[in-house]
Amino acid sequence: MKLWHCAGARSLRPLWALEEMGLEYELELLPFPPRMFKREYLEVNSLGTVPFLEDGDTRMTESSAICQYLVDRYQQYEFGLRPEHPEYGAYLNWLHHADATLTFPQTLTMRYYYLEPTPEKQAVGDDYARWFIARLRRLDQHLEAHDYLVAGRFTIADIAVGYALYLARALRLDDRFQPQTRAYLERLQQRPAFQRADGFGEPLVLPPR
Repeated sequence: MKLWHCAGARSLRPLWALEEMGLEYELELLPFPPRMFKREYLEVNSLGTVPFLEDGDTRMTESSAICQYLVDRYQQYEFGLRPEHPEYGAYLNWLHHADATLTFPQTLTMRYYYLEPTPEKQAVGDDYARWFIARLRRLDQHLEAHDYLVAGRFTIADIAVGYALYLARALRLDDRFQPQTRAYLERLQQRPAFQRADGFGEPLVLPPR
């Protein structure tokens, strides 16, 4: 197995999962964004995005889907749920809520705050930042009564959602977190596997706005 990764990018999700599961893998570290600073990577992944996972004949580009693949392909159900579990639907929903609902507006906030920071585009970034915080409402409510997202234990759903909160902290949006959501992120970041995964490559530090 081989994973292409940029420090702080969505590829942190599958890297964190691999570290939790103790699976053997090769890691290729790339500068961010790789399509600009390592153009030969386009020969590996024509999208120029990370993550990119190669496992035998399998090729994958979606971070949450890779986490789900690792659980199912390698029977790592300590970190996931089987379809017969009563919370399986909630597990899948949180897993995909992480990218479709939470990370999507953040990527646009990052683009317009840091990569294309004209005054007009920064105003759009502000709109997407507010959108992200509003979309935390369901998570905030859930964490009032739960330490983890499903089954009373840590799963890859927590990895997927936890990354969205990690990115929000890098974007300096975490001052708007509810106390229970801030505590949840801190609890996840104390995990040794997270700390190992986050230690690969240069830290994600965005310049002041």
